[in-house]
Amino acid sequence: MLALGVDSGTQGTKALLVKADSGEVIGRGYARHQSITGLKPGESEQDPRDWVRAMEEAIGQALKTAAVNPREVACLGISGQQHGFVPLAADHQPLRPAKLWNDTSTVEETEEIIRALGGRKAFTEKLGISLAVGYTASKILWMKRHEPDKYARLKLILLPHNYLNLYLTGQVHMEYGDASGTGLMDIRKRAWHPEVLQAIDPELEKKLPPISHPAEPVGLVRKDVALKFGFERVLVAAGGGDNMMAAIGTGNVSEGISTVSLGTSGTVFSYSSRPFIDPEGEIAAFCDSTGGWLPLLCTMNVTNTTELLKELLLIDNQELERLAAETGAGAAGLLFLPFIDGERVPVLPESSGVLFGLNRQNFNRGHLTRAIMEGTVFNLGYGFSRMKALGLRPSEIRATGGGARSRTWLRILADVLEAPVVTLKEPESAAYGAALQAIWCLKRQESPDLKISDLVKDLVKKDSLAINPNPEHSAMYRELQERFNSIWQKLAREFSEHRRLIRNRF
Repeated sequence: MLALGVDSGTQGTKALLVKADSGEVIGRGYARHQSITGLKPGESEQDPRDWVRAMEEAIGQALKTAAVNPREVACLGISGQQHGFVPLAADHQPLRPAKLWNDTSTVEETEEIIRALGGRKAFTEKLGISLAVGYTASKILWMKRHEPDKYARLKLILLPHNYLNLYLTGQVHMEYGDASGTGLMDIRKRAWHPEVLQAIDPELEKKLPPISHPAEPVGLVRKDVALKFGFERVLVAAGGGDNMMAAIGTGNVSEGISTVSLGTSGTVFSYSSRPFIDPEGEIAAFCDSTGGWLPLLCTMNVTNTTELLKELLLIDNQELERLAAETGAGAAGLLFLPFIDGERVPVLPESSGVLFGLNRQNFNRGHLTRAIMEGTVFNLGYGFSRMKALGLRPSEIRATGGGARSRTWLRILADVLEAPVVTLKEPESAAYGAALQAIWCLKRQESPDLKISDLVKDLVKKDSLAINPNPEHSAMYRELQERFNSIWQKLAREFSEHRRLIRNRF
């Protein structure tokens, strides 16, 4: 029996074909996404129909590389980028491109919703979660305000992974985990919050699906889709947001473990058996996709910064790693504020990147590379300190994402966060987690009391690479972390003023 796990991310779609009994990955596929070009600063959009094309291409590759009978596939799960806004007409066709998680063009709408609920503190108290600029709620209000003709035709709002589930099954569905990242949901009651819906549109709830427990399946793959791949009867699980799926894929389904994902964005998250509320709203109080909660720190800039650096220096990943590894820890005092796409934590949606401390010693390729990698981890370090202050005490950090393939990045992570870091045998944790959730969903059809923690403890396996923090480096990084925090706090107002200048002049 085989399971398919699909991760529809920002840059592309990955598919894994997994043996349900052992968790062994036997097939892989990948297809890139196309982003909409020519947009204004802060905007980030993709055509949802391109996700379907990429998903089918990636699944086809996974089946081909595994060289198995497609009829052996029994279940399928979808992981998707969180917070996207997929507006659909009555015929379930997109009314416009989807606004993505890293779209920061809705600052005004975000603040308007927050004011309508009595301010940021009141919003957090009412919903159990703060409203960040990238969340879905403000994107809905943006469409209502800027594209009223299209909004008048809006009949259904979905998130990216829900759209793919709709294509696969023909069923409208949304589960607790991904829904909690919309900014529309009371995460304690796990229900849509009437006040925030009212602030956007009194008729908004009619455009939203009911919210389901993540253990409930969506349905079966439609016959016409099944024929494309040679499937017979494939159960589609609820799926979830990429962070929720990565939690499952890293075995982070019980307390005491943290996962750090080093992808385009950076996330740190841990399982909680009860709602986890940050009164300041910096740590997102999400639900997870197993039935619990997932306190999560999200920064918007990690590998996007090194991808830009590689283009600038005309180097590949191997050369990037060499430059960083051969340069001393601390980059000779050069600090990088990695806010290339604005930032969610700290709350600086209109910020931009900054190099601080350039001099003749460090104005070179090696120190620039090292500073950029360290800067992304200092940004995670700020939020990680906040999580610890609120009571999380993880004994182990499990690293995943593209950046987890870099030994240098893992070394910096262990030293800055001052915790042991381990890697996993399957690095594609979101796609793997989607497959594991699908296996859990399928097995629950016969064993309703099966716990996902019992399933993943046997299927999620650690790799041999583990890094313990270097006390000498950690002491130095603590000082640099304080300097990093001080710089962005002093520049907070300047970021907004500079963004206004860019909008008016360029």
